[in-house]
Amino acid sequence: MNNILDRNVGEIVAENYKTAIVFKNHKIDFCCRGNRSVEEVAEKNGIKLDSLINELETVLEQKDPQSIDFKSWSPDLLVDYIEKKHHRYVEEHIPVLNQYLDKLCSVHGERHPELFEIREHFKASSEDLAMHMKKEELVLFPIVRKMVQQKQTNAALEQNHCGTVQNPIGVMMQEHDNEGERFRLIEKLSDNYTPPEDACATYKVTYSLLKEFEEDLHNHIHLENNILFPRAVELENELNTN
Repeated sequence: MNNILDRNVGEIVAENYKTAIVFKNHKIDFCCRGNRSVEEVAEKNGIKLDSLINELETVLEQKDPQSIDFKSWSPDLLVDYIEKKHHRYVEEHIPVLNQYLDKLCSVHGERHPELFEIREHFKASSEDLAMHMKKEELVLFPIVRKMVQQKQTNAALEQNHCGTVQNPIGVMMQEHDNEGERFRLIEKLSDNYTPPEDACATYKVTYSLLKEFEEDLHNHIHLENNILFPRAVELENELNTN
Protein backbone atom coordinates (compact mmCIF):
# COMPACT_ATOMS: atom_id res chain seq x y z
CA MET A 1 0.00 0.00 0.00
CA ASN A 2 1.19 3.51 -0.75
CA ASN A 3 1.93 5.96 2.04
CA ILE A 4 -0.90 5.82 4.56
CA LEU A 5 -1.14 9.60 4.67
CA ASP A 6 -1.86 9.67 0.92
CA ARG A 7 -5.04 7.60 1.36
CA ASN A 8 -8.31 8.42 3.04
CA VAL A 9 -9.68 6.00 5.62
CA GLY A 10 -12.06 4.27 3.21
CA GLU A 11 -9.33 3.71 0.64
CA ILE A 12 -7.02 2.21 3.27
CA VAL A 13 -9.65 -0.33 4.32
CA ALA A 14 -10.57 -1.01 0.68
CA GLU A 15 -6.95 -1.91 -0.11
CA ASN A 16 -6.57 -4.09 2.97
CA TYR A 17 -9.59 -4.94 5.10
CA LYS A 18 -7.39 -6.02 8.00
CA THR A 19 -6.96 -2.32 8.83
CA ALA A 20 -10.68 -2.11 9.67
CA ILE A 21 -9.98 -3.52 13.14
CA VAL A 22 -7.72 -0.56 13.96
CA PHE A 23 -10.40 1.95 13.01
CA LYS A 24 -13.09 -0.05 14.82
CA ASN A 25 -11.04 -0.13 18.01
CA HIS A 26 -10.81 3.66 17.94
CA LYS A 27 -14.51 4.04 16.97
CA ILE A 28 -13.54 5.61 13.64
CA ASP A 29 -16.24 5.25 10.97
CA PHE A 30 -14.51 3.87 7.87
CA CYS A 31 -17.67 3.15 5.87
CA CYS A 32 -20.16 6.05 5.88
CA ARG A 33 -17.45 8.59 6.70
CA GLY A 34 -14.55 6.92 4.93
CA ASN A 35 -13.64 10.00 2.89
CA ARG A 36 -11.63 11.53 5.76
CA SER A 37 -7.85 11.49 5.99
CA VAL A 38 -5.92 9.64 8.68
CA GLU A 39 -4.73 12.99 10.02
CA GLU A 40 -8.31 14.24 10.31
CA VAL A 41 -9.65 11.20 12.17
CA ALA A 42 -6.65 11.13 14.49
CA GLU A 43 -7.22 14.75 15.46
CA LYS A 44 -11.00 14.28 15.72
CA ASN A 45 -10.66 11.27 18.02
CA GLY A 46 -7.79 12.58 20.12
CA ILE A 47 -5.31 9.97 18.90
CA LYS A 48 -1.63 10.64 18.30
CA LEU A 49 -1.08 10.47 14.55
CA ASP A 50 2.20 8.53 14.86
CA SER A 51 0.51 6.00 17.12
CA LEU A 52 -2.37 5.45 14.69
CA ILE A 53 0.02 5.05 11.75
CA ASN A 54 2.10 2.53 13.72
CA GLU A 55 -1.01 0.48 14.51
CA LEU A 56 -2.01 0.45 10.85
CA GLU A 57 1.46 -0.52 9.70
CA THR A 58 1.63 -3.32 12.26
CA VAL A 59 -1.61 -4.80 10.96
CA LEU A 60 -0.49 -4.41 7.34
CA GLU A 61 2.70 -6.39 8.05
CA GLN A 62 0.70 -9.41 9.24
CA LYS A 63 0.24 -12.24 6.76
CA ASP A 64 -3.38 -13.28 6.18
CA PRO A 65 -3.81 -15.77 3.34
CA GLN A 66 -7.57 -15.96 4.00
CA SER A 67 -8.27 -12.27 3.38
CA ILE A 68 -10.43 -11.45 0.36
CA ASP A 69 -9.23 -8.87 -2.12
CA PHE A 70 -12.59 -7.36 -3.02
CA LYS A 71 -10.92 -4.64 -5.08
CA SER A 72 -9.86 -7.28 -7.60
CA TRP A 73 -13.44 -8.43 -8.12
CA SER A 74 -15.46 -7.29 -11.11
CA PRO A 75 -18.36 -4.98 -10.20
CA ASP A 76 -21.02 -7.52 -11.26
CA LEU A 77 -19.48 -10.18 -9.01
CA LEU A 78 -19.39 -7.68 -6.17
CA VAL A 79 -23.09 -6.84 -6.46
CA ASP A 80 -23.91 -10.56 -6.50
CA TYR A 81 -21.90 -11.01 -3.32
CA ILE A 82 -23.50 -8.01 -1.60
CA GLU A 83 -26.99 -9.29 -2.41
CA LYS A 84 -26.37 -12.85 -1.31
CA LYS A 85 -24.20 -12.06 1.71
CA HIS A 86 -25.33 -8.75 3.17
CA HIS A 87 -28.85 -8.19 1.84
CA ARG A 88 -29.79 -11.73 2.82
CA TYR A 89 -28.28 -11.23 6.28
CA VAL A 90 -30.36 -8.08 6.86
CA GLU A 91 -33.57 -9.75 5.65
CA GLU A 92 -33.04 -12.76 7.92
CA HIS A 93 -32.08 -10.86 11.07
CA ILE A 94 -34.54 -7.96 11.07
CA PRO A 95 -37.60 -10.02 12.14
CA VAL A 96 -35.58 -11.80 14.84
CA LEU A 97 -34.29 -8.56 16.33
CA ASN A 98 -37.68 -6.87 16.16
CA GLN A 99 -39.19 -9.79 18.06
CA TYR A 100 -36.45 -9.72 20.72
CA LEU A 101 -36.67 -5.95 21.16
CA ASP A 102 -40.44 -6.13 21.62
CA LYS A 103 -39.94 -8.75 24.32
CA LEU A 104 -37.24 -6.72 26.08
CA CYS A 105 -39.41 -3.60 26.12
CA SER A 106 -42.30 -5.60 27.59
CA VAL A 107 -40.24 -7.29 30.30
CA HIS A 108 -37.43 -4.80 31.06
CA GLY A 109 -38.69 -1.50 29.68
CA GLU A 110 -39.85 -0.13 33.04
CA ARG A 111 -36.36 -0.46 34.54
CA HIS A 112 -34.51 0.32 31.31
CA PRO A 113 -36.49 2.94 29.34
CA GLU A 114 -33.63 3.30 26.84
CA LEU A 115 -34.89 0.04 25.32
CA PHE A 116 -37.88 1.87 23.86
CA GLU A 117 -35.59 4.31 22.06
CA ILE A 118 -33.38 1.49 20.80
CA ARG A 119 -36.44 -0.33 19.47
CA GLU A 120 -37.74 2.83 17.80
CA HIS A 121 -34.42 3.46 16.04
CA PHE A 122 -34.04 -0.17 14.97
CA LYS A 123 -37.59 -0.41 13.61
CA ALA A 124 -37.07 2.78 11.59
CA SER A 125 -33.77 1.40 10.34
CA SER A 126 -35.29 -1.95 9.38
CA GLU A 127 -38.04 -0.26 7.35
CA ASP A 128 -35.62 2.09 5.58
CA LEU A 129 -33.08 -0.67 4.91
CA ALA A 130 -35.74 -2.85 3.29
CA MET A 131 -36.60 -0.05 0.85
CA HIS A 132 -32.94 0.84 0.37
CA MET A 133 -31.97 -2.70 -0.60
CA LYS A 134 -34.89 -2.99 -3.03
CA LYS A 135 -33.75 0.21 -4.77
CA GLU A 136 -30.27 -1.24 -5.09
CA GLU A 137 -31.55 -4.57 -6.42
CA LEU A 138 -34.07 -3.07 -8.85
CA VAL A 139 -32.28 0.09 -9.98
CA LEU A 140 -28.57 0.46 -9.21
CA PHE A 141 -27.30 -3.11 -9.39
CA PRO A 142 -28.93 -3.84 -12.78
CA ILE A 143 -27.23 -0.69 -14.14
CA VAL A 144 -23.86 -1.98 -12.89
CA ARG A 145 -24.41 -5.43 -14.40
CA LYS A 146 -25.45 -3.89 -17.71
CA MET A 147 -22.33 -1.69 -17.85
CA VAL A 148 -20.10 -4.69 -17.19
CA GLN A 149 -21.81 -6.54 -20.05
CA GLN A 150 -21.40 -3.55 -22.35
CA LYS A 151 -17.69 -3.39 -21.58
CA GLN A 152 -17.26 -7.11 -22.24
CA THR A 153 -18.97 -6.82 -25.65
CA ASN A 154 -17.38 -3.46 -26.53
CA ALA A 155 -20.87 -2.01 -26.88
CA ALA A 156 -21.59 1.69 -26.55
CA LEU A 157 -22.94 2.92 -23.23
CA GLU A 158 -26.72 2.97 -23.21
CA GLN A 159 -28.30 5.78 -21.22
CA ASN A 160 -30.48 4.62 -18.35
CA HIS A 161 -33.51 6.37 -16.89
CA CYS A 162 -31.42 7.69 -13.98
CA GLY A 163 -29.04 9.58 -16.25
CA THR A 164 -25.56 9.02 -14.87
CA VAL A 165 -24.92 6.19 -12.41
CA GLN A 166 -23.76 8.85 -9.96
CA ASN A 167 -27.39 9.87 -9.38
CA PRO A 168 -28.59 6.64 -7.70
CA ILE A 169 -25.18 6.29 -6.03
CA GLY A 170 -25.63 9.71 -4.42
CA VAL A 171 -29.00 8.64 -3.04
CA MET A 172 -27.59 5.36 -1.70
CA MET A 173 -24.69 7.11 0.02
CA GLN A 174 -27.02 9.56 1.75
CA GLU A 175 -29.12 6.69 2.99
CA HIS A 176 -25.97 4.94 4.21
CA ASP A 177 -25.15 8.07 6.22
CA ASN A 178 -28.61 7.97 7.77
CA GLU A 179 -28.20 4.36 8.89
CA GLY A 180 -24.72 5.02 10.20
CA GLU A 181 -26.11 7.83 12.37
CA ARG A 182 -28.95 5.64 13.63
CA PHE A 183 -26.60 2.91 14.76
CA ARG A 184 -24.31 5.40 16.45
CA LEU A 185 -27.36 6.35 18.55
CA ILE A 186 -28.21 2.70 19.23
CA GLU A 187 -24.62 2.01 20.24
CA LYS A 188 -24.67 4.97 22.64
CA LEU A 189 -28.06 4.09 24.13
CA SER A 190 -26.95 0.49 24.72
CA ASP A 191 -23.63 1.56 26.30
CA ASN A 192 -21.72 0.00 23.40
CA TYR A 193 -23.97 -3.08 23.51
CA THR A 194 -23.18 -3.78 27.17
CA PRO A 195 -26.08 -5.56 28.93
CA PRO A 196 -26.97 -4.27 32.42
CA GLU A 197 -26.31 -6.36 35.51
CA ASP A 198 -29.91 -7.58 35.69
CA ALA A 199 -29.94 -8.66 32.04
CA CYS A 200 -31.54 -12.02 31.24
CA ALA A 201 -30.27 -14.37 28.54
CA THR A 202 -32.54 -12.82 25.90
CA TYR A 203 -31.23 -9.36 26.81
CA LYS A 204 -27.64 -10.49 26.28
CA VAL A 205 -28.43 -12.29 23.02
CA THR A 206 -30.27 -9.24 21.68
CA TYR A 207 -27.36 -6.91 22.38
CA SER A 208 -24.94 -9.39 20.80
CA LEU A 209 -27.14 -9.60 17.71
CA LEU A 210 -27.45 -5.81 17.50
CA LYS A 211 -23.67 -5.48 17.65
CA GLU A 212 -23.26 -8.16 14.97
CA PHE A 213 -25.91 -6.44 12.83
CA GLU A 214 -24.06 -3.13 13.04
CA GLU A 215 -20.73 -4.78 12.15
CA ASP A 216 -22.30 -6.48 9.14
CA LEU A 217 -23.84 -3.15 8.09
CA HIS A 218 -20.43 -1.45 8.35
CA ASN A 219 -18.88 -4.12 6.12
CA HIS A 220 -21.83 -3.87 3.72
CA ILE A 221 -21.59 -0.08 3.42
CA HIS A 222 -17.80 -0.24 3.13
CA LEU A 223 -18.00 -2.57 0.13
CA GLU A 224 -20.41 -0.21 -1.58
CA ASN A 225 -19.10 3.24 -0.64
CA ASN A 226 -15.39 2.50 -0.90
CA ILE A 227 -15.19 -0.18 -3.61
CA LEU A 228 -18.34 -0.76 -5.67
CA PHE A 229 -19.48 2.83 -6.16
CA PRO A 230 -16.09 4.23 -7.25
CA ARG A 231 -15.68 1.26 -9.63
CA ALA A 232 -19.14 1.88 -11.12
CA VAL A 233 -18.35 5.55 -11.75
CA GLU A 234 -14.99 4.59 -13.25
CA LEU A 235 -16.66 2.00 -15.49
CA GLU A 236 -19.22 4.52 -16.72
CA ASN A 237 -16.45 6.98 -17.52
CA GLU A 238 -14.57 4.30 -19.47
CA LEU A 239 -17.67 3.47 -21.51
CA ASN A 240 -18.32 7.13 -22.22
CA THR A 241 -14.86 7.52 -23.75
CA ASN A 242 -15.28 4.57 -26.12
